[in-house]
Amino acid sequence: MNLTVTGHHVEVTNSMHNYVVEKLQRLQRHSENLFDIQVILSVEKVRQKAEATISIAGNKLYADTTQPDMYAAIDLLMDKLDRQLIRHKEKAKNHHRRSKPLRMVDTESLVV
Repeated sequence: MNLTVTGHHVEVTNSMHNYVVEKLQRLQRHSENLFDIQVILSVEKVRQKAEATISIAGNKLYADTTQPDMYAAIDLLMDKLDRQLIRHKEKAKNHHRRSKPLRMVDTESLVV
């Protein structure tokens, strides 16, 4: 898993980076197929924005959130990504039972 944490108009401190890594551990419980995770933390005046893109097998998931506190924004971001991962995992499962294949009946052995 490749993790990239970048900041726009904010310096990503070690505590922010560690907090993101800690929260991503919850996402790894739901799927082992997380290939690439890009997290962008940005500040625009009083708005703290966190956004992430996750590449998984055959799909990309994206979420973003804006909060007055950066850590709250990261929390909400991980909640959104968690729900998306669970929904993607449920869609990947085949919920339909496969019907048993029809047996070939020898028509010559049928007695009329």
